[in-house]
Amino acid sequence: MNAVASMNGINLGQINGLNGINGLNGLNGLNGLAAAAGHGGIVALPTPPAPHPALALQQVLRRPHQPLPPPIAALIRAKKDAEFSPGFRREKRKAEDEAMDNTDIKKAKLETKALKAKRPGFSEERYNETSYFIENGLRKVYPYYFTFTTFTKGRWVGEKILDVFAKEFRAHPAEEYERCIKSGTLTVNYERVDTDYRLKHNDLLANIVHRHEVPVTAEQIPLVHVDEDLVVVDKPASIPVHPCGRYRHNTVVFILAKEYNLKNLRTIHRLDRLTSGLLLFGRTPKKAREMEQQIRTRQVTKEYVCRVEGQFPREHIECNEPIEVVSYKIGVCKVAATGKDCRTEFQRLSYNGHTSVVLCRPHTGRMHQIRVHLQYLGYPIVNDPLYNHTVFGPNKAKGGIVNKTDEQLIQDLIKIHNAENWLGMDGDAEYSMFKPREKTDNDEEGGSQRNTPSPKEKSPPTVTTPRVTSPPTLVAPHVGYQSPTVPTLSPIDPQTPLETPDPTKALNGCDGSIARSDGGRDYRYQAHLMTIDEHCYECKVRYRDPKPRDLVMYLHALKYSGPGWQFETKLPDWAHEDWDNPDEDQ
Repeated sequence: MNAVASMNGINLGQINGLNGINGLNGLNGLNGLAAAAGHGGIVALPTPPAPHPALALQQVLRRPHQPLPPPIAALIRAKKDAEFSPGFRREKRKAEDEAMDNTDIKKAKLETKALKAKRPGFSEERYNETSYFIENGLRKVYPYYFTFTTFTKGRWVGEKILDVFAKEFRAHPAEEYERCIKSGTLTVNYERVDTDYRLKHNDLLANIVHRHEVPVTAEQIPLVHVDEDLVVVDKPASIPVHPCGRYRHNTVVFILAKEYNLKNLRTIHRLDRLTSGLLLFGRTPKKAREMEQQIRTRQVTKEYVCRVEGQFPREHIECNEPIEVVSYKIGVCKVAATGKDCRTEFQRLSYNGHTSVVLCRPHTGRMHQIRVHLQYLGYPIVNDPLYNHTVFGPNKAKGGIVNKTDEQLIQDLIKIHNAENWLGMDGDAEYSMFKPREKTDNDEEGGSQRNTPSPKEKSPPTVTTPRVTSPPTLVAPHVGYQSPTVPTLSPIDPQTPLETPDPTKALNGCDGSIARSDGGRDYRYQAHLMTIDEHCYECKVRYRDPKPRDLVMYLHALKYSGPGWQFETKLPDWAHEDWDNPDEDQ
């Protein structure tokens, strides 16, 4: 009977196929050989090596002269009954399907990762796809062809490609997307398809567009500090940190790469496009991670300076109101009890009778924290196009009072500002990959409604005629997926160092070894470098240039300090005590 007790080794949770029986050494007890020494004088025989569980079970089942132990017989009957149960078969098929789906998903994720790795990055080819010219104090980019890419969304799988774009991308009529598909500028996996092609999971959609960028200030980007691990600059207002929305070459990372030969920089933190001041980049992944960790763990002290409406109190002010994001899509926040904890200290520096210069020390890093807290206190930044607006109510959300729902606030913002990207949208690939398009879409236009390029005001007429061009056709690569080679519009002049004095050298110890490498490049407008595409909406409209006041918000990152380091910039002109608001017509 002790041998029969060994049958307790059966694991009832693994009976599938009866191959999961554990403790089959107990089967030796069926032959009466496993007896403990000293039990009735029976000598215990040595236990032979255990056979494979499946083989052992087969040996038991092949012995018709020997009855099966009741536990095994009962399990076999239960299993046979269960296998013929419709519910069992249904669950089994479901489990098998899920296992296959999981395998397919894992495979698709790996394929997607490989495809993304082969998509174009910040390569020399991308840096050289166009060039700059300076006009009216603005840095402008010659239009160029660019390939927007995105992977098929889950909701698109099984749908016809033309139906998807007619429904999801309403910037153009279906006829325009049909033309793109037939002409080969809108492809799937870099191959032409028919308009009735049904999208599959992991399909890579690509579309060539004639890309126009928004002008930014022509100011140089002063280098505050450069070493083998770190690059620190004083970012001018109006220039985005990295490509987003309608900005690519007119961004800090591209300008530093093209004019200072500072490439492959890794962003450590961000500044809003209209905000100026200190901006740190890592030159190595290790340094970037180290600095990011210091910021995340609040080891870095930040000081900003801003100019606000009215007479800010003399005493030290601390605002601890929580902030929540009203909409990540358009980047709008507000003070709310359900928001995340925030803390900002404020100290007035000067007052000129109309506006005050305030020093700000944010102790947390919430989106738009300084701007929202100043709005709550009733002293919004003078030219903040978002938070100094009556769309939040007649008191501009002073005290956190916004007498409308979040949904209504979002709709009013979009309506009033014509869905421009000054609201904070950085450009969703899903909505930005099929340009050109109407101005009512969510494109970054460079500031507030007041600096929207107006089609009613034409730019100065050009002396010569630009070149009329057509987009290159996307061709499927021979190996893997690659971005097509887009012809460079013009050769870039050789870069030779041009030493320029560094105004921040004495302040932060920058040795000035990295200087602008424009090589005396001619930044005057050259008509032969301007291209026109007959199907490009942007090419058919002339816009007025933004005015200087449209390119800046009076918020500046003045000083950052961390464990063993500190960087600081000069005060901007508008932060000086004797500064007066320039003429609005400027």
